[in-house]
Amino acid sequence: QVQLVESGGGLVQPGGSLRLSCAASGFTLDYYTIGWFRQAPGKEREGVSCISSSSDGSTYYADSVKGRFTISRDNAKNTVYLQMNSLKPEDTAVYYCHARFTSTLGYWGQGTQVTVSS
Repeated sequence: QVQLVESGGGLVQPGGSLRLSCAASGFTLDYYTIGWFRQAPGKEREGVSCISSSSDGSTYYADSVKGRFTISRDNAKNTVYLQMNSLKPEDTAVYYCHARFTSTLGYWGQGTQVTVSS
C-alpha cells in the first residue's frame, strides 16, 4: 500500500526554522519526483519545491522560498526532507508532499501544519 506521511510541522516564530519529513512506504521513493506543496487558508495549493529521482537529482524551488528552503532525500530512510529557514508569517500553511508516479498518477500525504507567528 502506497503511503506518504508528513511530520515536523508546528508553531515557530518569524526567522525560525523547521524541518519537514515525508516518509514513504509501499514504494521506493528515490525512483520518483517528490514535491512539497502548501495551502494557506483561502488560497489554492501551490508548489514549493521538488526533487527528481536519484538518477537525475535536480531540484526546483518556488521564487518565494528560494534561498531559504532546501529539499533533500535520504534513500536509506525512504524519506524526503524540506529544511525551512528564515521562516516568515506568509509561510504559514498546511504542507503536503506528493509522489509523482506518472503524468496522471500521484499520491499525496495527509499534510502537516506550519504556523509562523510571534
